[in-house]
Amino acid sequence: MSKFPAATLVVHGGNVLDGLGNPPRRGDIVVEKDRIVAVTAGGDLPALGHPVTRIDATGMTVMPGLIDAHCHISFDEPNSNDELFFHRREGLAAIIAAANVRKLLAAGVTGFLDADCLYEIGVDLRDAIEAGIVPGPRMSAGGNALLTSVGGTAGRLIPDRGRRGYGTVVNSRDEIVQEVRRQIKIGVDWVKVHVTGLTPRQRGKGEVQVWSFDELKLVVDTAHELGTPVVGHCRGASSTRDAARAGFDMILHATYMDDEALEAVIEKQVPIVPTFTFQANLADYGEQIGASPEIRALFRKEITESAEMLRRAYAAGVPLLCGTESGFSLTPYGDWHYRELEVFVRELGMTPLQAVASATSANAFALRLAGETGALRAGCLADLLVIDGDVARDVTVLGDRTRIRHVILGGKDLDLPEPSPRRDPPGWRATHYGKQILRRAMVAGSQAPASKPHDV
Repeated sequence: MSKFPAATLVVHGGNVLDGLGNPPRRGDIVVEKDRIVAVTAGGDLPALGHPVTRIDATGMTVMPGLIDAHCHISFDEPNSNDELFFHRREGLAAIIAAANVRKLLAAGVTGFLDADCLYEIGVDLRDAIEAGIVPGPRMSAGGNALLTSVGGTAGRLIPDRGRRGYGTVVNSRDEIVQEVRRQIKIGVDWVKVHVTGLTPRQRGKGEVQVWSFDELKLVVDTAHELGTPVVGHCRGASSTRDAARAGFDMILHATYMDDEALEAVIEKQVPIVPTFTFQANLADYGEQIGASPEIRALFRKEITESAEMLRRAYAAGVPLLCGTESGFSLTPYGDWHYRELEVFVRELGMTPLQAVASATSANAFALRLAGETGALRAGCLADLLVIDGDVARDVTVLGDRTRIRHVILGGKDLDLPEPSPRRDPPGWRATHYGKQILRRAMVAGSQAPASKPHDV
């Protein structure tokens, strides 16, 4: 009798990168329905007893699909908060998000977390994907981010109460409890809190903590009582420290930690999603989009001044997860989902194998599927890639779409044609006349265009 009588797919002869940090080895992946049933050593497979689909991966890397732990699928690549909050309509945003998830698949992303979204359409998109109505990666979803009236990173664009864009303002303990319970009622996988924000008098000094510890603890206690984890946007030492101590299940950014904050995240072993892709893109490529040297230097500084503490946290066992902040004009869908691995290797000193583990098996936590996906081992969901290149030596090959030969999700080898050319709907983008204010002093001394004389 065949050893694998029910196999439906075999990926044969590839260099298997299991996503668990182990070096690659030649092997075969045997899939039954949506699960991996065996990862064999290199060599000939036993006769399977019936026809199966075979993929020849000889000389290629076979690895788990990428998971993006910080992706804003509903934002559709805005240039500004003004565009994001005032140029997006709910129904159209949902339809466009359903199209954009295909770009993630084509880039090798088989799972992602959208922790806060416009109009809470993430929950509906997730359910449409799970129902097979919309083709897309596995998805976990939050609702609106919880904000204080300080406004998070959007400042005065956020009202003193109510909702706008991706956020809901809460102003009292009762409102906090009510909003957390409301979001859990509609089916969120995560509750997100914007723990830090920008204020006009603090600009240039970074974000400040805008929640008290007691408020953070109330969010956690309310969500945990209903079986739902909490994730926090934290830039700055005190916010990271208080979020960890309050029991947050995951922290986004965690930049500018001090020793006290580091001690708190190590004690609690809170996974951190640094999300340096946005900063790295602006620092490295900002000149091409007209960013000033000052803003490029500011974003570079956030990486360089935070790297050492993140390295220390990782050395102490704190999981570092890969997230890209895809969804903004600096991080468009389908282009940069590999980039955080590159930054982890370059800035945090990880090996390529460690970076791959951060983007796959460790990142399954963000999907609330830890141990279920993100690894090539028997029993895991069959979410995997076949890559023409040696990812164990160079993670940047994942950024070359032509090298992604197969994307397999739930045991199905996907057909992913290039998307059709797109025209943005009227009013979808904010109109910009230029990058600067046209002051008279900027053109003083230049030759003014001659005016046409009036007829007499």
